Amino acid sequence: MVRGRDDLCINVPTFFKCPISLDVMKSPVSLCTGVTYDRSSIQRWLDAGNNTCPATMQLLQTKDFVPNRTLQSLIQIWSDSLRHSTVPHPILSPDQVLPTVAQLETHSLRSAALTKLLHFARDSHHNKLFLAKLDGFVNKLLRLVDNVDGGLIATASTQFLEQVILLLGLILDSVQDRDGLRNSLLKGNKQSLDSLLLVLQRGACESRIASAGVLQFIAADAESKILVAEKEGVVAELLKAAAPEKDPALVEAALASLVEISTPKRNKLKLVSLGVVRALSRLLTEAKLGAAAVEKALKLVETASSTREGRKEICEDAACVAAVLSKVLKMSSVATEHAVTTLWSVCYLFRDRKAQEAVTQANGLTKILLLMQSNCAPQVRQMCTDLLKIFRVNSKSCLSCYDTKTTHIMPF
Repeated sequence: MVRGRDDLCINVPTFFKCPISLDVMKSPVSLCTGVTYDRSSIQRWLDAGNNTCPATMQLLQTKDFVPNRTLQSLIQIWSDSLRHSTVPHPILSPDQVLPTVAQLETHSLRSAALTKLLHFARDSHHNKLFLAKLDGFVNKLLRLVDNVDGGLIATASTQFLEQVILLLGLILDSVQDRDGLRNSLLKGNKQSLDSLLLVLQRGACESRIASAGVLQFIAADAESKILVAEKEGVVAELLKAAAPEKDPALVEAALASLVEISTPKRNKLKLVSLGVVRALSRLLTEAKLGAAAVEKALKLVETASSTREGRKEICEDAACVAAVLSKVLKMSSVATEHAVTTLWSVCYLFRDRKAQEAVTQANGLTKILLLMQSNCAPQVRQMCTDLLKIFRVNSKSCLSCYDTKTTHIMPF
């Protein structure tokens, strides 16, 4: 049993608790013994030199663990239902909004006021628009976001800052002066980036999604993209958020933000240096992603392939090439174009032998031929034709890798 908001006592299902910490698991992973632990707890146990399962004391045949996504989904559903059922606040009427907004100026009333305004904004699109147009409201939120050095984090919990970011994220699309809001979020000594980074690092899943969304919103032009990417820790945290074991909505939000940031060349190089290719290879291989998330992940791989350093990382990672190949068919036309462009870049344009070998070993020739038979875009068909020319150089080796039941398709 734990104590929730408003002194409500909440019974936590036993199998939601980590056997080591006895807290609700944030990232449940299972050992080879079948016992599930919170990732951070079991990692500390293993890092301390232990080679047994803490719960059963069995000797571990391997120290590898796998994400327990089913349990993570159950915990997320339970947490969401708990949050909705234990918040008793009624929805404000429009007449009540203005005095509630005024309470943001009073330190002791801020948290309660923010909670009420959050519920008001979540209730309808009309309410979001109402808040966005309310004179001075956005500026009040910005002052709270920028108040890191003013003692906000020292005197209140991160949860308060999460509420501010959540509310800001809800009304972004409804703000009329979007350029003005972007400029305000990046002015001065970039305190707002400190706040957004803090929420990315410590926040709950929903607020981290909101923080990634605000960062994506900010990165509208080249200068803004560079300012965001140069903020120490931001890109690294977004990459951490785009891991296979994370919530799918958080993964997609982090990928969207990274795509928005990635266009300047210096940002591409930073992404590569921070391991974006390895991270995306793992994500595409291990995670069950929706089409939109796959498109964003492949777009980032394609972006990395436009730099010499990125191509080197891709070509030396056969798993990455195989992961890209696996998404060539049956996802979406956008995903197909990103995947084929990456393969064309490393195999045809830059003639990397390792990448070519990885394509043949992953039965890539078959996929390319099948793709050419489909109703693909003209530019995709042309890149596929170029790729076939590469494999024609050594037709015997290509044909030996050409293992398919579709024998009526001839490569050349």
